[in-house]
Amino acid sequence: MRVAVVMGSKSDLAKVEDAILILKEYGVNVDVRCLSAHRAHNELVSFIEEADKNSTDVIIACAGMAAALPGVIASITVIPVIGVPISGKNLEGLDALLSIVQMPSGIPVATVAIDGCKNAAYLALQILGIKYQVIKDRLINYRKDMKEDALMINDEIKNKY
Repeated sequence: MRVAVVMGSKSDLAKVEDAILILKEYGVNVDVRCLSAHRAHNELVSFIEEADKNSTDVIIACAGMAAALPGVIASITVIPVIGVPISGKNLEGLDALLSIVQMPSGIPVATVAIDGCKNAAYLALQILGIKYQVIKDRLINYRKDMKEDALMINDEIKNKY
């Protein structure tokens, strides 16, 4: 089980770390890189070509502003790519969101919410769950735990009023 997590800038790391930790908690091998689609294009291409050879199952690509990174990656490989738009100082991530979701036909990028790195990790795990039953089982149990927590909170609020 292998997921690559690529960010376009070091400033993205604080938002990306939670996804890395979630994936590792599920026993997934995670390859983490900081490779800009614009500033380190050749190195990015080499890394994605390596991912095609080393059984990488999913790629999470996190980028802000023009957010070309997920689309460039998707144009190089048929490994599923999950794009995470990262909020920036000018347009609060809307620019990145629009860039990532507006991919041309035939080069899809699954896209989560602005700064939605945790959901990108869970979506990657769901994709892995198609192939790896142990991941699927853990996700099912995680959802049951979330439901139990939500119902406990409901009971607390209901009983209070």
